[in-house]
Amino acid sequence: MKQAFYGLLLFIFLALPPVADVMESIMIIHMHMQMTLLLISGFLMGRFFQLQFPNFFRKWNTNGIPGILLFMIIWSFWMIPRLMDEALAIQTIEIFKFISLPFLAGVALRDSWAKIGTVGQKLVFTFFIIMFAIMAWIYIGADSQLCNNYLLVEQQTVGWGSLFFGAFLLFYVLQLLFLDHSQYE
Repeated sequence: MKQAFYGLLLFIFLALPPVADVMESIMIIHMHMQMTLLLISGFLMGRFFQLQFPNFFRKWNTNGIPGILLFMIIWSFWMIPRLMDEALAIQTIEIFKFISLPFLAGVALRDSWAKIGTVGQKLVFTFFIIMFAIMAWIYIGADSQLCNNYLLVEQQTVGWGSLFFGAFLLFYVLQLLFLDHSQYE
């Protein structure tokens, strides 16, 4: 239960107005740090929800596919540039971000990750490699601002950060495929 407590502390810290304002003032920190940390806080709190509501997870997420789909849909939803703008301008969208990323996406990821097996995990990694590559192409190649609240240079920085994440995931998947992990166990 320490993980759930740490996840709750992280969530409360991220929800503090000064912290949220600072993190949302720089686009790459908003997208690649704040949103990721919100997801991680939900992942850490996920075990608490699994223990409190085992029948719910057993009934609705038996094989892990519904939870992974929910996680991927919510994460993809928050990668849309317009929604990042609206999260800064409209309070209800900001609240939805603080609810959906930890409690829907993070908890679903925690419950589903082991259930989908290695093939499903590699498919999720492949999805994210493709998504980060598309995001990099969009953000780096755009000649005009996609987000009204951020400068063009910040937008390009997010594109390069997305390219880095995609390349990192690609190298990770390649080493999973081509290295013999039995010698490290």
